Amino acid sequence: MASPPTKARRTAYVLGGGGILGTTQVGMLRALAEHGVRPDLVLGTSIGALNGAFVAADPTPAGAERLAEVWREVRRDGAFLENPVRQAARVARYRTHLLANAPLRAIVDRHLPVDRIEDLAVPFQCVAASIEEAGAHWFDAGPITDAVVASCAVPGLFPPVEIDGQHYIDGGLVHSIPVGRALELGATEIYVLQVGRVEQPLRPPQRPWEVATVAFEISRRHRFVQEMASVPAEVAMHLLPSGAPESPSLSLGYGRTGRMRERMEQAYAASTAYLESVPISDGRG
Repeated sequence: MASPPTKARRTAYVLGGGGILGTTQVGMLRALAEHGVRPDLVLGTSIGALNGAFVAADPTPAGAERLAEVWREVRRDGAFLENPVRQAARVARYRTHLLANAPLRAIVDRHLPVDRIEDLAVPFQCVAASIEEAGAHWFDAGPITDAVVASCAVPGLFPPVEIDGQHYIDGGLVHSIPVGRALELGATEIYVLQVGRVEQPLRPPQRPWEVATVAFEISRRHRFVQEMASVPAEVAMHLLPSGAPESPSLSLGYGRTGRMRERMEQAYAASTAYLESVPISDGRG
């Protein structure tokens, strides 16, 4: 009797949200590229959508280095941080957000080699939360800048992004680290690139300001916890370590160039050590 055919390997990168802590993923991507792990599919949420689009465009060590350069420009142009006086003026004028998304749009437009998702070197999807539909919307085709900026539109920080008459905000509200999506799309080996928050155990709040942060963190990570618990035994799962001693929920203080570089190097060192300790594939099946 003939043996059943072996299922082809399908390697997915899953990049979660994390704002300015997204430099963590740059170090992980560098480690993966240097170890010859090439994705067949890239999924991103929020800042993971930005990083994911770049690795989908060029999943090589050179591509990881270019992404590091992009992050230096993110810091220089204030895509996620801005002069407090300008922030106050914008809140007074618009009432709903602190930052314009024009700098982020400019960075994506300037550095990505393609304009449409379907033209990337590796299949890519990113998620945003639809206001009108109160649910997740996955972008797998069409203009890439709109999709990435929509996925990164943190409420209160950026304005909603309008696409085809619908308004979208941060994808982390619906899929903080979309492991389930990778499984739905047939991934047999998954590399999870997270910014370190899921490595931090949650404890009951002890101070008034901790009540909101603990509640928010539960809402952000509960779906990820459920999806990780339901991963089939035959799927190879790799949760890459951040190497960081802490990963706070509110991370604007990590926007300084030195702190961003530090997290990148910590993640690179920790993920390199991890990849050298476990059997990995080259992603070609």
